Amino acid sequence: MKLTAAVPATASPQGHCPALSPYLRGASKLTFKPSLTLEEVQKENPQVARGRYHPTECSALQRVAILIPHRNRERHLLYLLEHLHPFLQRQQLDYGIYVIHQAGNTKFNRAKLLNVGYLEALKEENWDCFIFHDVDLVPENDFNIYMCDRQPKHLVVGRNSTGYRLRYQGYFGGVTALTREQFSKVNGFSNNYWGWGGEDDDLRIRVEMQKMRVVRPSADVARYTMIFHNRDHGNEENRERMKLLRQVSKMWKTDGLNSCSYKLLSVEHNPLYVNITVDFSIQPKIS
Repeated sequence: MKLTAAVPATASPQGHCPALSPYLRGASKLTFKPSLTLEEVQKENPQVARGRYHPTECSALQRVAILIPHRNRERHLLYLLEHLHPFLQRQQLDYGIYVIHQAGNTKFNRAKLLNVGYLEALKEENWDCFIFHDVDLVPENDFNIYMCDRQPKHLVVGRNSTGYRLRYQGYFGGVTALTREQFSKVNGFSNNYWGWGGEDDDLRIRVEMQKMRVVRPSADVARYTMIFHNRDHGNEENRERMKLLRQVSKMWKTDGLNSCSYKLLSVEHNPLYVNITVDFSIQPKIS
């Protein structure tokens, strides 16, 4: 696993890419065109194929899988893809984007979708780093590097919806980066958070239980624009979340990657992303 701390400052065409890409621009003013189409985004990213990209001028420091849980947010996904592809290319990353779509009418389960994305992405590539990414958060500054660190990394220090302040002390949601080893060590996310809320705090507790600590980039670069929306039908507030959070120490070893059951409906390699569609038809009863 190559980590940013041990990277050379310069790179030759045959060597590693530099720790900081020469193509970075810093802060960007984001715009979201109402008439934007998927075909336009594809034309803007001719080097992306089947959701994958790698720099040709040097060898990327990490292979990074971007995992995006999704249901009924096509416009948000389009805006994120429009901004995220050039953002990642300027960072000289070898990356793939996976959109994990929950079919059916069961309550939305963000955490379980991310577990599925992790497991399915590893069937295609031996990824070094996983970015767990909400569909409605768009990064504003490309110095917010989408690579993993020696500790689990939280990338959303501020967003427009909170006045660019951390949502609350200990917040570990929105966009997070963990290596394969770190995510495996905590047994991934819990599969039991149906509806909105709690799963990111559960993951933070798992991280802390394994004597790891959350690190964050500086507040001036770890800034996001949240695309405003109403809460989706099927993603109502999870009223069981506080009960679940009290059980993490008892449940984490048996509730996670090693118990993630799902019906895989399809894996489609679109030009800009891999679309993984799954069905969670049976919700487990919380005891």
